[in-house]
Amino acid sequence: MAAADDLKFQANPGATTISIDEPVQIPKNQRSRLQEPGREEDDELLGTDDSDKTELLAGQKKSAPFWTFDYYQTFFDVDTYQVLDRIKGSVFPVPGKNFVRLYIRSNPDLYGPFWICATLVFTIAVSGNLSNFFIHLGKPTYHYVPEFRKVSIAATTIYAYAWLVPLALWGFLMWRNSKVMNIVSYSFLEIVCVYGYSLFVYIPTAMLWIIPERVVRWVLMMFSLCLSGSVLVMTFWPAVRDDNRRIALATVGTIILLHALLSVGCLAYFFDAPEVDFPAPIIPAHNGTTVITKSVNKVTMPVSPSVQ
Repeated sequence: MAAADDLKFQANPGATTISIDEPVQIPKNQRSRLQEPGREEDDELLGTDDSDKTELLAGQKKSAPFWTFDYYQTFFDVDTYQVLDRIKGSVFPVPGKNFVRLYIRSNPDLYGPFWICATLVFTIAVSGNLSNFFIHLGKPTYHYVPEFRKVSIAATTIYAYAWLVPLALWGFLMWRNSKVMNIVSYSFLEIVCVYGYSLFVYIPTAMLWIIPERVVRWVLMMFSLCLSGSVLVMTFWPAVRDDNRRIALATVGTIILLHALLSVGCLAYFFDAPEVDFPAPIIPAHNGTTVITKSVNKVTMPVSPSVQ
């Protein structure tokens, strides 16, 4: 029969003990976020600090000095399927889904935004010239003259909007992130991607603006504005909603206002520009009198009288 000392429980001093009496403590910041309704999906889409650090460390492994070609090559390291998937995400936005988290954050690129802006520039310039031609088609006083300056004006407008506005927004979010700690911030490259892909819907819209009906053009413009603007709102509202209420609404309102100014400006300047009448030239006649003619978009050279 075993002795009494052999039946005693012998604890290992190096073993780990678990107490079931004490409840699990949840940090205050996590507890407050879990109690708020509608936060679970947004936290999953926007990511946590741990996921952001993991992605940052993963990106540092393939980083290169900015003066080398390899550094800029990473911005164009994207395949056709990724670009098409991001274009579909910008044309058919899903309510409540964050465009950056779903499509951009894994591999932000400049290939798609660059070629979307370039295609939009030439589409607006060519469609604007064709629209002007179809509007005045059949008028005997009209002489078609290609307006190549529209290409440079469209390029300056589109690329300035696609780069300067994201730069200003990125600086503002960084500044507010230093004031309010729980604001989600995006990188400059991610913001450029969002703005670049959101402009894709204007490419087919600019082609349809050739239709010589002003009402149809403005309806198409409003539809494209609402579609692309919803991508911007659903992307940047989660980043500013934890800020002061007035500042958050003013930020989103400014984003929509600048986007609307781009749409209205392109439609009004390139497609709904008023007809300009050139001053009528004075042509001397053979009998010493003068003849005044009027032409639209056509310059008539004066004819010298014949020598007797």
